[in-house]
Amino acid sequence: MKKYLLATILFLFFLTGSFSLPAPAVQADTPSTGSYACVLQENAFFYSAPDERRGLFLLPTTYYVKLLDYGEDYCRIEYLSDSDEGEKLLGYAKTSALTFVDYVPKQPYFLYTFEIRYRIEDTGLEDSAFLNEITLHCTYYGDYKIGSKTYCYVLRGSSFGYVPKPADLTVTRNTEYEEWLALQAPPPDEEVPSPKEEANSSPAQIAILVALCLLVPVLAALILKPPRRPPYELDER
Repeated sequence: MKKYLLATILFLFFLTGSFSLPAPAVQADTPSTGSYACVLQENAFFYSAPDERRGLFLLPTTYYVKLLDYGEDYCRIEYLSDSDEGEKLLGYAKTSALTFVDYVPKQPYFLYTFEIRYRIEDTGLEDSAFLNEITLHCTYYGDYKIGSKTYCYVLRGSSFGYVPKPADLTVTRNTEYEEWLALQAPPPDEEVPSPKEEANSSPAQIAILVALCLLVPVLAALILKPPRRPPYELDER
């Protein structure tokens, strides 16, 4: 009997030390309409349709797009906003190329305007009534590379199109996402529990420990209890 009770105790200790349920899978919430996503990949295209062959330009890295509709492969997005300088574009981006955030960025888009001049040489006409130079005001949206040459997708007046990228056009880095990450980091002296430690604190594990705490004293009392003597002494003959 004692051997059986001792084996039971040892079995329960072994069970509590080795048994653990797998941690429940954490399912990320689907980003809501109107939220923002940061572009961290270098080759994230803005598409006119959810098709790899319909890329219009490369979205400026470290800037954001506004989510209109979430999809497993492509998201419908909005880039830039209507203003005196620019016009918002509705299109698509690959979901895997977007990093969704739960805050509203202060400067979501890279807004940059420049002028481009076209001149007709050797017209031979000195009369000022004949125009030999035209200046176009452009709003920058993103780069489009063909071979070794880089063009810009721009808004010119009321039309969209491509122009050679000016040599002095540089996209300044937006540091909002990096600053947000720094705020999320735990203090140096605060230890973050590992997934294994969290799994060991599952409800099933706690229930077994409680049951063990209640059962061990009972089993120990049964083991240590002296055997009962008969109410009378047997005659020895």
